[in-house]
Amino acid sequence: MGVTIELQNLGDTELCREISARVEHALSDKPGKWRVSIAGSRGSENWEMKVEGPNGFERSYSLAGSAGEHEPEAICRLILQLMPTRLT
Repeated sequence: MGVTIELQNLGDTELCREISARVEHALSDKPGKWRVSIAGSRGSENWEMKVEGPNGFERSYSLAGSAGEHEPEAICRLILQLMPTRLT
């Protein structure tokens, strides 16, 4: 069990800390190894998020700042929605 979080080009150190803490907490009780990467872009207000987990689980999602999806709470909610309903 474990969570790896990679955050790039988000521009706010405190926000990165909060996102990391919330994501780690949200995934801490999920079985297997998880990897979450979020990358910001200078050319777009969207961030690209990728979630990888056990059994080949992989999902990508574009986080829109204008929709409030750059907030730590929204990111955790989206990650949990992307999760498979049954983890083995």
